[in-house]
Amino acid sequence: MVKIRLKRMGAKKNPYYRVVVADSRFPRDGRFIEEIGMYDPLSNPAKFEIDMEKANAWLAKGAQCTETVRSLIKKHTA
Repeated sequence: MVKIRLKRMGAKKNPYYRVVVADSRFPRDGRFIEEIGMYDPLSNPAKFEIDMEKANAWLAKGAQCTETVRSLIKKHTA
């Protein structure tokens, strides 16, 4: 199953995430199909960017968002 989820980047105690499309069997920080956005929770206010065209295209193909990504999209695109 293909999922839209967060991939952790950054240093220790300084997380930064990329929003990626990946097979659910791949490791969290491993291989991915496409990068479609980013999330920086430590900036004030938290910075979230996503290419909604690509996200909607993947959702139309049957990909599923994780709960975290779904809530971030809801919060930042409202």
